[in-house]
Amino acid sequence: MRIVVALGGNALLKRGEPLTVANQRANVKIAASALAPLARDHELIISHGNGPQVGLLALQGAAYKPDEAFPLDVLGAETEGMIGYVIERELRNLLPERKEVATLLTMIEVDASDPAFESPSKFVGPIYSRDEAERLAAQKGWSVKADGKDWRRVVPSPAPRRILELEPIRWVLDRGAVVICAGGGGIPTQRTGTGALQGIEAVIDKDFASELLARELGADLFVMATDVDGVYTDWGKSSQRRILEASPDALNAYEFPAGSMGPKVTAASSFARQTGARAAIGALKDIEAIVAGAAGTIVSKSIHGISEVSE
Repeated sequence: MRIVVALGGNALLKRGEPLTVANQRANVKIAASALAPLARDHELIISHGNGPQVGLLALQGAAYKPDEAFPLDVLGAETEGMIGYVIERELRNLLPERKEVATLLTMIEVDASDPAFESPSKFVGPIYSRDEAERLAAQKGWSVKADGKDWRRVVPSPAPRRILELEPIRWVLDRGAVVICAGGGGIPTQRTGTGALQGIEAVIDKDFASELLARELGADLFVMATDVDGVYTDWGKSSQRRILEASPDALNAYEFPAGSMGPKVTAASSFARQTGARAAIGALKDIEAIVAGAAGTIVSKSIHGISEVSE
């Protein structure tokens, strides 16, 4: 079975943990232990988040030469290499020597006319006071918005349209290797008027990029591994209920937070609807049970309606 697993940020950093190399290594070691059995028995493709890492690199760059800070596409490429290396190393420590693992830098093309460019919405980088955020916005041409009581930079989050390294990813898969790719939503690129590729100041949603990856690769299963055991209705309330399984259309009757579960539900529904294959959302520790259809929230066109359980 060909499986795409999109690792949430918790696979690299638990909520509230300092962004140290030691913490990231410890968390990736746990993630690799969960993924290694899948790598032995299935074709496995891994994508991942990169939000905290991009924020740290942006701060480091600003501390060196604030006026020459690296753009987001370059920072995205740096994090793909850095995070891919850590995941790859821990997987190799658990897999047979003959099982290859490869990390591929992945450029993803977006449409220059995407409406997201007219309404930046993705928070990136550190927090500021309102005065500091507005000063930086005027100085650097940024867009800034309130994020709770703080202010942060926001950038466009256009829809992914084309994975430029799709064929190389297939070549490596066909040789039996585990592939780590499309990290952080991929490196955002677009075409100029002459057809040349250029990097852009944007962040592609990692769940949407992973869904496109799974769909284009013809995956039998697309799993978004996070820090909760499934999708809940009325999350955080006494009436909360976990969704065991649902059809894409049944999920459309519910609204989920745009900053957390919303993109995952949208990506899972899109994949299931367009491919007829299964999508799932659940905890990384339950990954083998999710693959067996016995844990998480399963989304499939073959399911009629929705079933929930009170927890």
